[in-house]
Amino acid sequence: MAKDKSIFTCTECGGTSARWMGKCPSCNAWNTLIEGSSEPAAGKNRFGSVHASLAPTSEVLPLAQIQAADFERHPTGIDELDRVLGGGMVEGGVVLIGGDPGIGKSTLLLQAVDALQRSGMNTLYVTGEESGAQVAMRSRRLGLPDSQVPVLPEIQLEKILHTLQTRQPGIAIIDSIQTVYSDQLTSAPGSVAQVRECAAHLTRTAKSTGITIVLVGHVTKEGALAGPRVLEHMVDTVLYFEGDTHSNFRLIRAIKNRFGAVNEIGVFAMTEKGLKGVSNPSAIFLSQHAEPVPGSCVMVTLEGTRPLLVEIQALVDSGGPSPRRLSVGLDRDRLAMLLAVLHRHAGVACMDQDVFVNAVGGVRISEPAADLAVMLAITSSLRGKALPKGFIAFGEVGLAGEVRPAPRGQDRLKEAAKLGFKVAVVPKANAPKKNDKAFEGLTIYPVERIEEAMQVVRGLD
Repeated sequence: MAKDKSIFTCTECGGTSARWMGKCPSCNAWNTLIEGSSEPAAGKNRFGSVHASLAPTSEVLPLAQIQAADFERHPTGIDELDRVLGGGMVEGGVVLIGGDPGIGKSTLLLQAVDALQRSGMNTLYVTGEESGAQVAMRSRRLGLPDSQVPVLPEIQLEKILHTLQTRQPGIAIIDSIQTVYSDQLTSAPGSVAQVRECAAHLTRTAKSTGITIVLVGHVTKEGALAGPRVLEHMVDTVLYFEGDTHSNFRLIRAIKNRFGAVNEIGVFAMTEKGLKGVSNPSAIFLSQHAEPVPGSCVMVTLEGTRPLLVEIQALVDSGGPSPRRLSVGLDRDRLAMLLAVLHRHAGVACMDQDVFVNAVGGVRISEPAADLAVMLAITSSLRGKALPKGFIAFGEVGLAGEVRPAPRGQDRLKEAAKLGFKVAVVPKANAPKKNDKAFEGLTIYPVERIEEAMQVVRGLD
């Protein structure tokens, strides 16, 4: 079959060129030409035999007349991964897993696909970055010497699609999408055109055959060029692997999920036998102090449907003419706002002090429910007095000094009580009923303003 000729289209004016040029010949804009395939000849299907449409043409019907059906899920056997996926792999779904090289994407997927193969599902592992021998070596290192997962070392899209059509696996892993190329384009593997074109073909195959396809993508310093952001709008689920390669712990976060909740996280520990789920992730984000120390306050944050206890640490030290405000894992601009509220409404001045705030364990907190814990940690460090042992706090603080309620406050308090915390300062709207047995052993102080919270803490000294 003859190849379609490539054509380069300008992203600014829509002009085209038969070859790549640094400057668009139509609008003279620089570096705006992106490669694509030209229109096929009459009667020729550019997508070959790979089902150009996602489904046969149907008549137009109102939503009320269309029968809704639940998607069948296939649990991977890895609880933390299933939590992020919403219960397991969905038939015909396309999942994109992104992360830095070496973070553990291939390790986790090999464990998952081996568990699915052992459960009776037909699987396929397509490797474009490693040879079959390298994958087999990793399998043995993970304690899976007798794995029956079929491995296809291939990077040509047309051969991969032919194998998918022939074998019809229940799930296929493409590791990674940056290595796959199509004969329809002349650009190198990993370019925007190749990544987008190959992903489009694989998505059509998944929807038309019911095969679950998992794409592995790398996040690069440049961002979208070779990273998965080019593909986020094309797939059903986007997962991101996070964590320091020098740490044993990894987080996998759902950024987009058409079949489940977003912002859900799974927590893993890297061991000699691969990634293992962490059943109590709060222990990772809590430092083990023999006795309470100044500048430390524990809060309960929500990651998807899971409440997590995270330690907020603050260090206030004398600064120079231009005091610094530095936060790790928290919004720096919000830190400056909280310091102003602390000064205006609680009388705690830090204008001549360096203020450093850190969320322990490398977790990133984006919700404003961390405000109260941050302010109490700063005050504790400035006063040089530790908060009581077993103390937690959460709540949003407004510019007027009011303490606003946090979503699902009852669930946060139940998690704290379950882990043995004794004292909680929370927004008044989140305070539970007095007779609720789920909070036994936890003394709750509801507050409406930041001044009240400060008074409660001073009374506990």
